[in-house]
Amino acid sequence: MSGPERRAQVLAIAAEEFARHGLHGASTEAIAKTAGITQAYVFRMFGTKKALFLELVQAAFERLSDAMRDAGEGETGLGALSAMGAQYFDLLADRTGLLLQLQGFAACGDPEVRDVVRSCFARMWDTAEHGTGLDPVTVKTFLAFGMLLNAGAAMDVGQVDAVWAEGVRTRIQPGLFTHVTTETNR
Repeated sequence: MSGPERRAQVLAIAAEEFARHGLHGASTEAIAKTAGITQAYVFRMFGTKKALFLELVQAAFERLSDAMRDAGEGETGLGALSAMGAQYFDLLADRTGLLLQLQGFAACGDPEVRDVVRSCFARMWDTAEHGTGLDPVTVKTFLAFGMLLNAGAAMDVGQVDAVWAEGVRTRIQPGLFTHVTTETNR
């Protein structure tokens, strides 16, 4: 296996491990064992366990921001926001990516992790704000709904037959945001 192929293999294995167990609970020994390499080789590729975790968290956020940007391309306003929201909703099916983002938030007690996650979230905010041209309150509301969708997807509400679960998994229609503006929320 070539170096780039091995690196991609380890990243895929590590993504699953960190998604399930987080920064502190994940085992580089388990990652190495599953990859059929030594733990020392994992550290040689990534430096530290935290560096590997941060690379994966950043990649998960970047995939989301890039997909939102691409979905909203050519649109503005609520049309762009609606396209971004639909893409966001579809990406929740990537459970590993979703859980990596949530594990990133959960590890924000570590200042280095917090700085990286802040940067990732800022990029997502900028993608929504600049990609739509909408005001900050509308962007905030959109991202707040996104966080609710994240929590619902993490709880696998698609498997829950209850009124509250149906409410959580209901797609947001763009008309919801027409009254949510900085002007109406002063």
